[in-house]
Amino acid sequence: MDDCEGLNLEFKRQYVKDISKTIISFANTNGGVIYVGIDDDGTVVGIDDVNEVTSRLSNMIRDTIQPDVTMFVSISQEKRDGKDLAKLIVQKGTESPYYLRGKGIRTEGVFIRQGASSVPASESMIRRMIKDTDGDAYEAMRALNQSLTFEAATREFQLRNIPFASEQFKTLRIVNEDGIYTNLGLLISDQCMHTIKLAVFQGKEKTTFKDRVEFDGSLFKQLNDCFSYLSRYNRVSSEMVGLYREDKKDYPQEALREALINALVHRDYAYSASTLISLFDDRIEMVSVGGLAEGLNLPDIMLGISITKNDRLASLFYRLMLIEAYGTGVPRIFDSYKKEKVKPRIETSDNAFKITLPNRNEPGIDTQLNRSEKAIVELLRQEGRIKRKEVEKQLGISQSMAGRIVRDMVDKEILDVRGQGKNTEYLLKD
Repeated sequence: MDDCEGLNLEFKRQYVKDISKTIISFANTNGGVIYVGIDDDGTVVGIDDVNEVTSRLSNMIRDTIQPDVTMFVSISQEKRDGKDLAKLIVQKGTESPYYLRGKGIRTEGVFIRQGASSVPASESMIRRMIKDTDGDAYEAMRALNQSLTFEAATREFQLRNIPFASEQFKTLRIVNEDGIYTNLGLLISDQCMHTIKLAVFQGKEKTTFKDRVEFDGSLFKQLNDCFSYLSRYNRVSSEMVGLYREDKKDYPQEALREALINALVHRDYAYSASTLISLFDDRIEMVSVGGLAEGLNLPDIMLGISITKNDRLASLFYRLMLIEAYGTGVPRIFDSYKKEKVKPRIETSDNAFKITLPNRNEPGIDTQLNRSEKAIVELLRQEGRIKRKEVEKQLGISQSMAGRIVRDMVDKEILDVRGQGKNTEYLLKD
C-alpha cells in the first residue's frame, strides 16, 4: 500500500461525513481508494468498531449521493499492523455528475479529483459531464437546478383536463428514470431561466424605443404573456367592401400564434441568449437562437417537413393542443397571408432563425413606387438579391439608366447595397 495520498488515494483517520465528497470526486473522475483508519501522514491508527463504520459508510453512500453510486463502490475490511481498517474501492461511474443529494447538481454539490484533493467542479465541468453522459439532446439532459416548481404548467394542464402530477412526470419525461429533473422539466418550470425579450419601436427602424419588456418563467407562461402583449398592439382597421364594412387586424391571430410557438419550440436552448421579438409600424420580427435542424432547408419547411431540436417539448405542446399537427405551423402562417400582397419572410443562418410578419394594414411600399421601381421590387421578392445587369435585362434599359434607378432607390432607403465593383448586389431594405 502507498503511504501518501494522491490522485487515486485518500486516507481518513475516522469516519466523517466529508467522505461522501471524496467518493463523489472519485466517481466523477477516474476512481480511487479510500482507507478509513489511517492518518493523513500514512500512520495506521485503526478503527474501534469496524463493523459499525462499514455499516455507516454503506448507509451514507445510499442516502446522500445521487445518482445511485452503490454499484461502483465496494466496502471491505482489512487489518494493517494488527489494526482494523475500512477500505472503499470507488470506480469511475457511468452516470456522472454524481452529487450530494442535499446540494443538487451545482458547484457546491459536485466534486472532482485534483491532485490529492476533492474540489468543487465548475459549472462548465458539470455541463460537460452531463453532456458526456446524457448525450447532445438538451431537453433530455439532467437539469442543473433540481429545485423546481410547476405552478404555470399545472394551470396549463388543468385548463385541458389533462393529469399533471408527480406520477405523470416520468411519462412526460420531465424526470428521468432516477427521478431527476431533466432540462425539459426546467423549461416548463417556474424557474426556467430562458426568456423572451420584446421591444416596440417607433416607425420602421430600430432607432426610437416605445416600450421594452422581458417575459420569464415557464415557457407556458411566456407564451401566454407574450401573446397577450402582442395582441394589444394588433390593431383593427376597417374599410368598406361594397355595401359592407370589413374589419382586418394588422396581423392574423393564427400567424402570430404559430410564429410565437415556433420560436419557442424550435429554438436551441443549449444557448443562453433570449428569443428576440421586435415590433415596428410595418412588421413584427421574431428571432430565435439556433438554425435549422441538420438536414433541413427552407423549401423543406415550406412543404411542411418538421424536424425539431426539442422533440419532447414539441410532444408536450402537441399533447396540450398548442400544436395541432407537426409541420403545419409555417404553412399555416403563409396561408393566413394568401390574400395579401406582402408575405411573411423567413431567414436562417447557422445559429439563428428569423420570421418576419408584415403588417397587413400598413401602406405597402408598392404604393410609393413608380413602374420601374415596382418591377425591381417584385424581382427582388423573387430572387432575394440582384445585380445591376439583371435590372437592365428586366427593364430592357441601358447600363447608365439601370445604375441611376438603383442609386435613387438606395437614396430613398428602399434598397440596401452589398459588395462593390463587379460584385455589387442590391436587396430590399428591411
